[in-house]
This record gives sequence, structure tokens and C-alpha cells, in this order.
Amino acid sequence: MKIVSPKPFTIETGKRAVLLLHGFTGNTNDVKRLGRYLADRNYTVHAPLYKGHGSDPLTLINTDPIEWWNSAVEGYDELRRRGYKEIAVAGVSLGGIFSLRLGEERPIKAIVTMSAPALSKSVDSLQQRIISYTINYKKLTGTYNEDVDKPENLAKTYRMPKLEYLQGIINDTSAKLNQIDKPVHILRGLNDDEYYCQSADYIYNSVKSRIKSVKSFINSGHILTVDKERDLVFEEVYRFFESLKWEE
Repeated sequence: MKIVSPKPFTIETGKRAVLLLHGFTGNTNDVKRLGRYLADRNYTVHAPLYKGHGSDPLTLINTDPIEWWNSAVEGYDELRRRGYKEIAVAGVSLGGIFSLRLGEERPIKAIVTMSAPALSKSVDSLQQRIISYTINYKKLTGTYNEDVDKPENLAKTYRMPKLEYLQGIINDTSAKLNQIDKPVHILRGLNDDEYYCQSADYIYNSVKSRIKSVKSFINSGHILTVDKERDLVFEEVYRFFESLKWEE
């Protein structure tokens, strides 16, 4: 079965720009509905696709986390190239920590993090994400064999050598959160792993923003933008951006 690979997308509808960032092993489909929701309300949106994502697992594991970060930066630069001076950023999971990192290194209007990791996490747990991604990909393409494609077997073939570097990016970003003074809105799903709920508290307590808040969604898990309460999430993000004082 041939699958259609997700692609970056841009919808230009207004002077207010929002960069949308997906998560580790995710793709732009994770933020597409949110993008359309904001575009319908006169926000220009752009979502880059991280290098190696949205493809087969071998392609993914042969990329480097710094290349994913560079994809996020290139997305920001694309909006600047198009002439947008005020850029907010909203990210899911790894996209959330990339959003915070952009807030540390680039002029950002405001930041929305959704299920962002901000605490140390074992490389084994990150590797497990690769295995889950591989199994899902094989099922989607009709190549999954239950007898052969056991997690312990896949772990030998689909091991990503640079996951320690990914954890380093997360740790480095978290250590500099006190550099962020722009408005920050932190969203979390209470059905998500406790690690991400604790990370939300850590982010809130670490940033120096005068405007900062945390919102919990009772019936949602990790990828808030595609879960049961996604419509409430979209509205929450929109209301937060509407509360800001934009130049135009």
C-alpha cells in the first residue's frame, strides 16, 4: 500500500502569524486542523515538517535531532521571509519544547506549549517511540507481521543512535526557561503520562513571563490537537492569541 506523505503547509489569511510545530515521530497532520481553525479566524499559519518525519522509520532514524530543530527554525524564518514581523508559536510535544527554545533564541510574540517535555527522560522511553512508530507504519502499509515484528526484534533494526542528543536539547532548553519573558500558555491532557503533567508545572514555574497560565483538559491524552477535546483546545489557543496586543 502506498501512503501519501504529509507535507508542510501554509495558509495566509491575516497579518498575525502563527508557527505550528508537531511532535517527535508525528507530522503536520497533528496540527492541520488547528491551523485551519486559526486561518478561518484571520491568522496566517505555517507548519514545517521536520526532516525524516512523515516517512518510513529507516528514514527517520537516519536523521539527527538537530535537523529537526533546524526544520523548526526554517519554519520561523519562512514566516519572516514572507514579511511577518509578529510571530506566535504553538507546538505539540517536542514541538512544545521547540516553541520554548524559539522563545529563548528568536523574537516571538507568544508561546503555546501542548504536552511539552521539560524534564529528563530516559533514552529507552524515546527509543520505544521509534518502535511504536515502526509498528504503526508497518500496519499502515500492510507490511506488519505479528510473528516477526515483535518489539524486541524491531529494536535491533530500528535503533536511533542520536536520541541522547535529543534529550540534551530538551535539557538545555529547560535550563534556559528563565530567559523567556513573553506570554506563555501551557496546555496539558490529564490522561497523558504524569511526566508531561509535571513538565507543565515545571515550565510554568521556570519562565519569567508576566503573562503565563496552565490549562488542563480532563479527557485528553498526549496529542491534544487530535484528541477528544480538540475543539476546546483550538478555542483555547485562539482565545489566548486574541488576548494579546498585536501591532495591527
